[in-house]
Amino acid sequence: MGEIKPAATELLKADKTALVVVDLQAGIVNRELSPYSGAQVVRQASKLAKVFAEKGAFVVLVRVSSLDGKDMFQPKLDMAANPVQFPEGWDRLVPELTTVNPVHVVTKRQWGAFYGTDLDLQLRRRGIDTIVLCGISSGIGVDTTAREAYQHAYQQIFVEDAMTAVTKEEHDYVCKYIFPRIGRLRTTEEVASALS
Repeated sequence: MGEIKPAATELLKADKTALVVVDLQAGIVNRELSPYSGAQVVRQASKLAKVFAEKGAFVVLVRVSSLDGKDMFQPKLDMAANPVQFPEGWDRLVPELTTVNPVHVVTKRQWGAFYGTDLDLQLRRRGIDTIVLCGISSGIGVDTTAREAYQHAYQQIFVEDAMTAVTKEEHDYVCKYIFPRIGRLRTTEEVASALS
């Protein structure tokens, strides 16, 4: 994993920074994940969401949802995909985040949170130029959203201990080779203390 740089002199302005929390929902957080468990990521992301809300920063909760899966892209793959199943409540946001107020909820139909949603519009109308990203999965939802944000010219901070993946290797790969090329890696405590 890439070295996390200290944020001692770095300040994040609450009126210019948004927290974007990816896919912390019932059908995702309880899966087997690494290097952090879903519960650990929920705990760290909840801390951040509360700090951001208390300081008046914009908090975005992203969830993936579909009534029947027919509005989700289903490409031909070399890797066997699990059949899409949508048990009751699978897309419900974790309760730890539902107490944070105010928040904007983005519902996506694919990996990234920008394509086909109002995320960019909501950020730009508020004058936000920096996003702080966390959630599940580091190498899918967070990574795709990060690449989209980079192409939209947002400054980005990735909260390494508030995201996780299906495997440690996937998480470590994006944290070492992708995120440092398009933003900065920080810890939950560093981001919370930097927000003013």
